[in-house]
Amino acid sequence: MSSTERRVLTSPGPLARAAARWAGLPEQRWLLQQPREIRQSYADEVHGRPDEELHAQIWMLRQPKAVRESYIAEVLLAPEG
Repeated sequence: MSSTERRVLTSPGPLARAAARWAGLPEQRWLLQQPREIRQSYADEVHGRPDEELHAQIWMLRQPKAVRESYIAEVLLAPEG
């Protein structure tokens, strides 16, 4: 994730939600639609790590149940299209 991507990720809600419309992957769209504190947590704990995928999985497991359930419903089980 570039510094520009990080700025968008940690931007105020309206800007992040607008950027979500242009995101290429469902998980990117989901993250950009989350509250700013969730996006900031992701940026702080996952952004820029060489093993980003592993840290993203760990980060998700540490999130509140509502956040995990939202990811399951909106990304993992959502119909493609």
